[in-house]
Order: sequence, then C-alpha cells, then structure tokens
Amino acid sequence: MAKTTPEPIRDPASDRLLTPENCALVLIDYQPEQYRSVTSSSSEEINLNVVALCRFARAYGVPVIVSTVGVDMGVNTGTAEEIMAELPGDQKEIDRTGVNAWEDAEFRAAVEATGRRNIVIAGLWTEVCLTFPTLDMQAGGYHVYPVADAVGGISAVAHDQALERMRQAGATPITAIQFGSELMRNWARDSSPKFRAVLQWYFPKRFGLMREGKIG
Repeated sequence: MAKTTPEPIRDPASDRLLTPENCALVLIDYQPEQYRSVTSSSSEEINLNVVALCRFARAYGVPVIVSTVGVDMGVNTGTAEEIMAELPGDQKEIDRTGVNAWEDAEFRAAVEATGRRNIVIAGLWTEVCLTFPTLDMQAGGYHVYPVADAVGGISAVAHDQALERMRQAGATPITAIQFGSELMRNWARDSSPKFRAVLQWYFPKRFGLMREGKIG
C-alpha cells in the first residue's frame, strides 16, 4: 500500500526531539571582529549554516535571540548584515560586556521569556562565547544543542575540544540541516514545503562555495 500521509504528530511540547513549539534559537557574537580570528572553518561556511538556521527558524516560527558583545562600549560592531537580513526587521540585538552571555541579565530574561527549555545555540568563538553559556544553561536545567557547523574557534583543536567539553556536560551537538529536518519531521506534512524551500537554496549555495574552494 502506498504511503502518502504522515504518521500522527507527537505532542510538540513534550516531544524528546526538537519541534517548532519546544525550542528557541540563540545566536551569539556573529560580529566582524570575531570572524577575523576564526580558523577552524571559513566565514563562508559558517554564514551558510547560520543563515540556514535563521531561515528554518523563520519558516517554522521558532523564537530567535541575538546577542553581541562590546558594541555599546564602542569596541565592536554589530551582527553581520548577512545574518540580520534573514531575521525580522524588529529583531533586537542584546549587547553585553562579558564573554558569557548567561551572566547578562537581559540575555537570561530573553531566553526565559521564550518559555522553551530546548535551546539551539550557535556563536563565535566555539570555545568561549558558545561554550560558557551552554555550560551554564545545561547546569540550569536547559537542554542545549550547539550547532557544530555554524560555529568556529581560533583553531581546529579549540573548536573540537570545546564541542567535547559541552558534550560531556550534557549538551547535544547538531548541524544546521539536522535542525531543519527535526523541525520538519515528515515529508507528507503540509508544512514540509517550508523545509524544501530552504534546501533548494542551501545545496546550490553550498556546492557553489565548494567549487570556489571556500568550503570543504
């Protein structure tokens, strides 16, 4: 018998996997000054996957929190325009002075306000601005999902060891396309064209960057 209808949808709030209703996306310090010292991945590959995260979040209505460091102090500039262009025009950037976003009261309040306990998180660098809030949120009862292919560290060793440290603390590393697949879940659902639309942009873009030698 041909299968053309989706399986029953599990409770989207209590599902053990990520759903549009049970997670939030956090982006930390995607600022020009941070990119300059990242060597574990190219800026093109990082941006490809961060933009994919943003497109999936917008398509499925996942709350997004964006944070920066040192902008109000005049030390750094804001989030890369390529990323902000994928978010709603009223998307707020929460600036901080510290490297650990969880120590910033405004940032914590924004995460808490989502009401979500599953936090999909990406940031520069992997070993500092991504790791520290991940460790604190895990300790605070959140389940944190660092997006391994949307982040970068000052070296491959720094990036890899940071992911291992987060994993040992209970975090669950994922990838950008895995995030979208988990939100979509079933090709027969009425919402699956949202996922297809991102893939139809993603793979041509990725293959083009590969041909140009900008990503591996």
